[in-house]
Amino acid sequence: MSRTSQEQQGFIHSRFHGFAVLFRLADIAIVQVSMQVALWFSGKDLGSNEMLVAILATLGFMFFAESMALYRSWRSTRLAELLLTNWLSWVLASMFLLICAYFMPNKVVIDRQTMLIWGVLGIVMFGLFRLVCRHLIFSLRRRGFNTQTAAILGITESGMALARNLEENPQLGIRLIGFFDDRAPERIEMEEDHGPALLGCVDQAIKLARSNAVDILYIAMPMRAEERITEILMLCADSTAAVHIIPDFFVYNLLHARWHEVGDIQSLSVYDSPLDGLASWVKRVEDIVLSCVILALVSIPMLLISMVIKLTSAGPVLFKQHRYGLDGRKIMVWKFRTMSTMENGGKVVQVTKNDPRVTWFGGFLRRTSLDELPQFFNVLQGQMSVVGPRPHAVAHNEQYRSLISGYMLRHHMKPGITGWAQINGWRGETDTLEKMEKRLEFDLAYIRNWSVWFDIKIVFKTVFQGFTGSNAY
Repeated sequence: MSRTSQEQQGFIHSRFHGFAVLFRLADIAIVQVSMQVALWFSGKDLGSNEMLVAILATLGFMFFAESMALYRSWRSTRLAELLLTNWLSWVLASMFLLICAYFMPNKVVIDRQTMLIWGVLGIVMFGLFRLVCRHLIFSLRRRGFNTQTAAILGITESGMALARNLEENPQLGIRLIGFFDDRAPERIEMEEDHGPALLGCVDQAIKLARSNAVDILYIAMPMRAEERITEILMLCADSTAAVHIIPDFFVYNLLHARWHEVGDIQSLSVYDSPLDGLASWVKRVEDIVLSCVILALVSIPMLLISMVIKLTSAGPVLFKQHRYGLDGRKIMVWKFRTMSTMENGGKVVQVTKNDPRVTWFGGFLRRTSLDELPQFFNVLQGQMSVVGPRPHAVAHNEQYRSLISGYMLRHHMKPGITGWAQINGWRGETDTLEKMEKRLEFDLAYIRNWSVWFDIKIVFKTVFQGFTGSNAY
């Protein structure tokens, strides 16, 4: 590695802690400047009370920002998560101010107009600052600055998948120098168009790490090589390189892998829900807000649909059926009745094209997904979400769980009224096993990649393209 290359990699990277301080100072400045602008818009001057409020807001923001690790490295984290953490710190700081004003009304006086303007300005300025900084840092990394060198130990499917991802995302600033493997070259199968080559055995990679020539070591060996992995970890303890293990089972459908502590023992969750702690509250608030807004908009259409159903066919307006909800627990899902039969037992026959059980008005409701509208009440009850894997009849769940590996993993999130599979065309009848497998693939992809922004994207796509489909009848 040339001296120039080393200097480029060290630029900014070697001053990481200094830049973390700069980010903190910039955030403090944003709090102060946004308040000054808010006061100007409200026609007020900066007095002793306003200075106290500014100090409390700064202290509150810094406390919550540090608590949520806002100033850690976000090199390989999604932008949405960074922005959400930043904005949540600001929202909590604003709530802290309101609490102070409530308990100390004579000392902390906050004008509502100023507070509103200040809050909105803070969100905008924090967002713009993070976007600009991220763009600049990514640009520097693409030019070879602020980079870290990495080596992959083990030429496996998961190792090669990692190499492809590193090559396709230069903005991460992780430069892969190559693979290291203890096997003889003739026993190794590598992709022809791969790029990084086999540079030697694992011991050579460890020597590079000890000499600070490599910043990150990725161990991509099969789990059966437990003894060798343990040996490598012990040898790497004599270096300052970051070490990451990418077991071979990571190429399969892991949902939300993370470490848990059970007393003094650490365990790695393999199949788990991404909605843990704060995320579950965020998802719940999102569901309540969206369902209330949508129900307010569709209340009159729902009333008209109920009247037409009652006038055109015998039977109740609503059809209630047991489905599996979160963690496989049974829930009662509501729909507008669209058929002359109401199957809810051990055998439920899927609706097919020109199914005689479907009423003429029911066919219209099913094609347009209007029969799903009562499920917004299920959302308010906490049984469903606006966005999530669609719930299937209990009989269908029992059928497919024995036919498709990993089928029940879709129940690690609440079922949804719309979902990633539905807007990608996998809705309606699943007359072949391949169709259900494809739906499951999209459901698991949604669970792995869940975020508020992903939900909003799905809702918008549902509004503009997801109400109808060729398989919906």
